[in-house]
Amino acid sequence: MRQGIHPDYGPVVFRDRAADYAFLTRSTMTSDKTVEWEDGNTYPVVDVEISHVSHPFYTGTARVLDTAGRVERFERRYGKRS
Repeated sequence: MRQGIHPDYGPVVFRDRAADYAFLTRSTMTSDKTVEWEDGNTYPVVDVEISHVSHPFYTGTARVLDTAGRVERFERRYGKRS
């Protein structure tokens, strides 16, 4: 790798505010906010809107849309195509 062109790669805490969940990983993202982690060290923290803990697909709360019912309701309202 060429020196001086890559961003720093270091430990960062990602915090899902919706689920009150945080995890420590390595990333090139940075933040001015910091948090003290379980090991006693202070790391930059990045707040995220959604993670695997709160995403409907991973939690099993995803809804399946009834597409057949929607088509029938549309045809009742506006008539079938001729």
